[in-house]
Amino acid sequence: MRIFIAGAGKLGYKVAEALSRNGHDITVVDTDDQALQRVNNNLDVLTAKGNAAQLQILEQFNMERTSIVLAVTDSDETNILICQMAKELGCARAAARVRDPAYAKQIDFFSRRFGIDFIINPDQEVAKEIGRYLVQGGAIHVEQFAQGRVGLVEYSVSLRPELAGRMLCELDVFHGLLVVAVSRDGEIIIPHGSTQLAGKDVLYLIGKTPDLKAFAGDGEPWPQRLLPRNVMILGGGNAGFYLARHLQELGAAVKIIEQDEARCAYLAENLRNVLVIHGDGSDHDLLEEENLSQMDALVTLTGLDEENLLLALLGKQRGIGRVVAKVSRSNFISLIEQLGIDRAVNPVLISAAAIIRFIQGGQIASLSLLFGGQAEVVEIIVTEASQVVGVTLADLNLPQGMIVGAIVRGSQVTIPRGDSVIRPGDRVVVFCLAALVNQLERLFYRPRGGFLRELWHGRKDSGNPSAD
Repeated sequence: MRIFIAGAGKLGYKVAEALSRNGHDITVVDTDDQALQRVNNNLDVLTAKGNAAQLQILEQFNMERTSIVLAVTDSDETNILICQMAKELGCARAAARVRDPAYAKQIDFFSRRFGIDFIINPDQEVAKEIGRYLVQGGAIHVEQFAQGRVGLVEYSVSLRPELAGRMLCELDVFHGLLVVAVSRDGEIIIPHGSTQLAGKDVLYLIGKTPDLKAFAGDGEPWPQRLLPRNVMILGGGNAGFYLARHLQELGAAVKIIEQDEARCAYLAENLRNVLVIHGDGSDHDLLEEENLSQMDALVTLTGLDEENLLLALLGKQRGIGRVVAKVSRSNFISLIEQLGIDRAVNPVLISAAAIIRFIQGGQIASLSLLFGGQAEVVEIIVTEASQVVGVTLADLNLPQGMIVGAIVRGSQVTIPRGDSVIRPGDRVVVFCLAALVNQLERLFYRPRGGFLRELWHGRKDSGNPSAD
């Protein structure tokens, strides 16, 4: 597939990194030499310096032979313009990043009027992710698949100290669940029966949603039982705005502390029943005056990762039950569990997962990036042409680091064994390390037909300007 990415910032880089593993023909265009140099140094993609909103740039890279244009520059208006021009020049599909809340009610109009196939708002996606976590509670984090029938949870061994020091094969508590990964000191471990759990390990489990609830000792609906009553948000940017509005609609009492006076005026004018305080969120005296210790949840959304982490750590020290920090650098995520903070959200990873799902098309129903992008969990709708159809999982010989966690056939959910067979139309939830994504794509997405068929499809999809 031929993909043109306008913008070599964090999101453009992460998407290019993920897609380049799959053998796609990728071109990244930006006006920033330093950003392009980072791409050149680390990724096997084509780069070019220029303004992708200029007609000659788009014409140079032959939009008629381009499968997807992804516009993720710093300007919403430029992204919309790039997508519109690319579609006019014959590009098959176009996606844009649009962040300004002022455009939130115009997304459908942009899609219809300018032919944009997919629009992503990272701040809104972050707010959704945090909101979902807060209403589901601090004990486990849940990703849902197959319309909520299958889940992925991360569960700390510290919540069940009796598991520490035991091998997985000795434990009988994971009824109907698969332990697909263990996070230990920021490292990923693909477990086997003799893997011995440590007290600070975080387990990643896939299973039927009722079984996950039973494992967590929770028989009640999570949103009804665990919605926080009092939430403090440090930082009133776009993500804070969306989150406050969402939590207030659910009935929570929300308090935002924002340093910029003009921004405070905007928040107060546009958020009903939300207390907006003008002040420095890192001021301990102010936090104490605003009853930090009485909060049910704390969310740190300032523009500085270090500040978000330190303030989140302060919240845990004050006994707040659920603490969430936004981190823009994925290498900081591994610090979270070591610091004892409940949850980190990374706008780049959340947005990249949504974009990759769009690019892969209808065969991917949902996708989550884990461990800073080192692994992913994907829900795949299996087609008749897929190489996995009609073969037992044992005979597929999947590599270590690729695990089929669930098979959904109609209303039936199966946690598979070695003799399980995948059929056309099944929804399959797969855990996969990033290094194996290319093999995942070959097994589940690419049709049978051998080398000649792949060569023919590659010939139609690939190409670069110098070869035209």
